[in-house]
Amino acid sequence: MIKKLLFILFPFWLVISCKKEQPKIQPHTLNKEVITPDDINTITPEEAKTYHKDFKYDYEYRTGTSGNYEYNYVVNGLDQVGDSVSGIINIKGKFGAGTIINIKNETVDIQVEWIDYGKLKGTDEDGNIYKLEAN
Repeated sequence: MIKKLLFILFPFWLVISCKKEQPKIQPHTLNKEVITPDDINTITPEEAKTYHKDFKYDYEYRTGTSGNYEYNYVVNGLDQVGDSVSGIINIKGKFGAGTIINIKNETVDIQVEWIDYGKLKGTDEDGNIYKLEAN
């Protein structure tokens, strides 16, 4: 009985004991790892080397290299109570940041993320949510 049990458990032990931990690969990037609202105000010399404007697409401009682009968009949308907002964001991959202007003409820093094609969800430091669209 013990031999049968060892015979059954040995292959599982062998598979578990032979697993290697995969090394973590850090991506190489020209841009900052985290986009902040201040990023919309400047283009670094490194980003200027890859600055690209293309009128066929919705973004204002992009910087970076293939697979590592940072995009700049003009956005419009609504705040939590349904008032209009507009602004500018930089986004890389799914996440980014920028600045919007609310109906009271106040400037608000936001963090954004894509939620659908052309649609973003923004959140300010107070936790207010904004539904935005890239123009």
